[in-house]
Amino acid sequence: MTVKRAFAPLADDRTRVLVLGSLPGDASLKAAEYYAHPQNGFWRLIGVAIGRDLHAMAYPDRVEALRVSGIGLWDVIASAERTGSLDAAIRSPEAADLRGLIAGLPSLRVVAFNGATAAKGGRKVLADVEGLTLIDLPSSSPAHASRTLTEKAERWAILKDFLAEDA
Repeated sequence: MTVKRAFAPLADDRTRVLVLGSLPGDASLKAAEYYAHPQNGFWRLIGVAIGRDLHAMAYPDRVEALRVSGIGLWDVIASAERTGSLDAAIRSPEAADLRGLIAGLPSLRVVAFNGATAAKGGRKVLADVEGLTLIDLPSSSPAHASRTLTEKAERWAILKDFLAEDA
């Protein structure tokens, strides 16, 4: 098995919503970009929350659009052994320092977990953090096809509520 490592977090002191995945897949690692697999619905789903077509943008523009909208990205697993990209293949995971990251995010209101693996790992670490809302979202991965992209978007739209300046 190959050891795979998460990217650095994309977050700053204006981050109000932090979206946590599990661990980047092979397409993302190869491209050195979050959610690079062309069938991954992440950019379409998060675009619903900010009212922009992020999928049509170049990666640096996507990241900037998230940043100015108050959205940060990271993963709950810092590194793990995994063959391929499926969460089910993750072995020997090392947890990311989620508490360390959120301690430096003064505007943070909500942590949204992109899929069940992220939710399971992230909730173990963050369940007792006061003043933080935790939301489980359906995975944006094409491997999780039990819901259509439209059905997933309906759930992801809840993030709009936490992005308003007065929320």
